[in-house]
Amino acid sequence: MTPELEQIAVLLRAAAREEILPRLGRTETHRKTDGSLVTPADLAVQARLAAALAQDFPERSLLGEEMEPEEQRRILADSPNGVWVLDPLDGTSNFVNGFPGFSISLALIEGGQVSLGAVLDPVRDQCFAAARGAGAFLDGKPIRSASRSGTLGDCLAMIDVKRLPAAALPMLFRPGGFGSQRSLGSVALEWCWLACGQVQLYLHGSQRLWDYAAGRLIAEEAGAAALHIGRWNGEPTQGIGLAPQHAIGAADTRLMQSWLDFLRPLRQDAQE
Repeated sequence: MTPELEQIAVLLRAAAREEILPRLGRTETHRKTDGSLVTPADLAVQARLAAALAQDFPERSLLGEEMEPEEQRRILADSPNGVWVLDPLDGTSNFVNGFPGFSISLALIEGGQVSLGAVLDPVRDQCFAAARGAGAFLDGKPIRSASRSGTLGDCLAMIDVKRLPAAALPMLFRPGGFGSQRSLGSVALEWCWLACGQVQLYLHGSQRLWDYAAGRLIAEEAGAAALHIGRWNGEPTQGIGLAPQHAIGAADTRLMQSWLDFLRPLRQDAQE
């Protein structure tokens, strides 16, 4: 793991230890204009990491989930020396309810692509990390995605059912698609669990850049296949943007093709 990623892991662990875990399951919440939850932990982690990153990497900007949309657009469009993309608490609803499925996600975008990513699971004290072209790691040890037999029916699938088109659900749950299905509620951790072989298939209906930037890089560097699409019946998205994206992933390219074939009727019939 690179020295920069090791430095990031230290920052994330300190933020989790001092700002997140002491508030677990006992903090007030507020609704943002988009209906999602925000807590003092979200705000405290973003403020803490903004200050730490500005000190250690003063040439880079920071785009955080808890910023206003106009500020996010401005930062993403005008950060020639790279921009950190931060989700200070991915899985806020889980956190509020004391469910142990949340994370801090931090990615670095340089030259129009994600170059570094780190995701910390505070409850398990696990830090997933990757640098483009250098592999993926869990607490400094290399990780690889695993496809088991390579057959869809043997796979454990991570599927966020809530954000999928309701009319498509019967097709999704027809026989032959997967062995069993789970849903966690923290996009960044879901990508990381695909990266280390704990699940083999992935489907999610709405992710934002701060949700997936680090996790997708970690998954791909671990050997998984991944794509994002703006519309269910559209082509894979190219480049970096702030619009919500649908996500499809699999443990390897062969399994991905089988998964895409299975999902084709769902994608063709989806109305958006």
